Amino acid sequence: MGQSEKSLDLIALGRSSVDLYGQQAGGRLEDMASFAKYVGGSPTNTAVGGARLGLKTGLVTRVGADHMGRFLREELDREGVDTHGVISDADRLTALVMLGIRDRENFPLIFYRENCADMALTEADLDETWIKSAGAVLINGTHLSQPGVFAASLAAARWAREAGGRVIFDIDYRPVLWGLAERDMGENRFVADPAVTRRLQQVLPLCDLIVGTEEEIHILGGTTDSIAALRAVRAQSAALIVCKRGALGCAAFEGAIPDSLDDGVRGESFSVEVFNVLGAGDAFMAGFARGWLRGESIAACCTLGNACGAIVVSRHGCAPAMPTWVELTEFLAKRDRPFRLRDDAMLEHLHWATTRRRDYPSLTVLAVDHRSQFEELADELGVGLDKVERFKQLALPALHRIAAGDPGFGVLLDGRYGFDALAAAADHPYWIGRPIELPKSRPLEFEGSADVATELAEWPLDHVVKCLVFYHPDDEPVLRARQERQLLRLFDACRKTRHELLVEVIAPAGSDVDAMTIARAIRRLYAIGLKPDWWKLEPVSDPDAWRNIEAAVAENDPWCRGVVLLGLSTPIPQLIESFDAAAGVGIVKGFAVGRTIFYDVARDWLTGAIDDAGAVDALADRFKLLVDAWRKARARVEKAA
Repeated sequence: MGQSEKSLDLIALGRSSVDLYGQQAGGRLEDMASFAKYVGGSPTNTAVGGARLGLKTGLVTRVGADHMGRFLREELDREGVDTHGVISDADRLTALVMLGIRDRENFPLIFYRENCADMALTEADLDETWIKSAGAVLINGTHLSQPGVFAASLAAARWAREAGGRVIFDIDYRPVLWGLAERDMGENRFVADPAVTRRLQQVLPLCDLIVGTEEEIHILGGTTDSIAALRAVRAQSAALIVCKRGALGCAAFEGAIPDSLDDGVRGESFSVEVFNVLGAGDAFMAGFARGWLRGESIAACCTLGNACGAIVVSRHGCAPAMPTWVELTEFLAKRDRPFRLRDDAMLEHLHWATTRRRDYPSLTVLAVDHRSQFEELADELGVGLDKVERFKQLALPALHRIAAGDPGFGVLLDGRYGFDALAAAADHPYWIGRPIELPKSRPLEFEGSADVATELAEWPLDHVVKCLVFYHPDDEPVLRARQERQLLRLFDACRKTRHELLVEVIAPAGSDVDAMTIARAIRRLYAIGLKPDWWKLEPVSDPDAWRNIEAAVAENDPWCRGVVLLGLSTPIPQLIESFDAAAGVGIVKGFAVGRTIFYDVARDWLTGAIDDAGAVDALADRFKLLVDAWRKARARVEKAA
């Protein structure tokens, strides 16, 4: 089978773990107060990085049949990594790593890998046909440290070669995982050991590409003289050898080894501030492999690898920091990038926008996040707010009746009266939105903690932050500035806590509104640096208004997910009429409607006129009317086109 006929570009085999990254930089690991949870493990990081760069990648590993194993599998699926070779191990736990950023030179690590799932991988776990379907197989030095995974790695390499594929060897030397360093010295990158050298060298005749740091070349070659080590490797392998050199980039060697590392093939290197070196080597491998597997020159491959490594050293985390192809292209095209790369707002936005969890060609949302309206209704009817909480729990079964597991549906619920419903929604694939604004506040205020980032840190990552702001571009300057500061605080908090943001803009009652008003508001908010993932806007019947809105978004953020329509208690027939004007606007993905659907139903349920089943029926029926009407409006537009 030729390279062009392979169904996968690359299958990586080896470590797969959950990285728990200390979120406080500049302190001891002992002093970390909180940790961020990421995908980890060198070959797993490379599989993710390759997928983000457009390669068709797969992974062979074991994970525990536990929460962390499910997390890894779900994240890999989201990233587009083929998980056919990911096995759930009922007898072992998923590997964990705790990591910290001590300073610019030290990055402490603790590996929790005793009898972990990925190190139990055996040759019997491998699907030979699937392995042979890949253009290349990546094996990993850490997985040569135990007999079972050593045998599995060599079998995968042999099968790949038999099928006309190529073998990549990431030396990936961690002395602590060979029992050569104390457990609290996980960051130690080199301990000389002849037995390790002999073990690693056994794979050399099978390799087509060998990649490692100078220290890793030393252990592979059996000497701390870099040139002598390279020559020792060359004596046993005709593979392309790539030596990673940190800030100096890399040097690649095709044939005979010259007298200096500087005489190897080199690509462009990049000077950036080092924030975190962990994961940079895996990013380098992903970038180099992207070029190498696509037939680029060796110098171009070096440039791609160096660029990916430079991007990742500027960020927190390993797999989540990997660039996408869109982002990498932007980085390579831009020559005036800041030394502190995290200050490049466009690059950071591209990274965010091109790594979001899911695409939404359409989105129809049942909105039951209202608080003040329910409080007023409960007060009017003389019922306790505990009944409001119970009513909100009926929203999810009503949504599910219509959505039936379709992820293009969603629900908006609040944490004040809808907490139990939010918890139940976590078991479904639906989009989940949650409000952060203090109801009816103008100027804008937030619920919960005085520090909005602290509040959002307690929210699950799949909760989209919804913020309603009563805003007009011609607001009095002091009021406008205060609201804009709040929105920018929220935007910054959302990015730092990894939450998507939906901004709902409603023109204040009694204000002058024409076909340009909302578009002007959107342009103004973009101009101050706000880039929400979603907009939620009033349904308008003026096609010019929609054209202006679409242009405002497209010109400022072509990566915006889109617009959903709000309801504002509009009667169902009138709301359906407004769909015709919006359905032809590509940026409008659907609606997020609440009171139009639930208000009368809630009144009847709170007074006892209907029971739970009746309320679910009524909510589902009214929601379905709008869903069907939206789909019909879209279908008419598509037919006309």
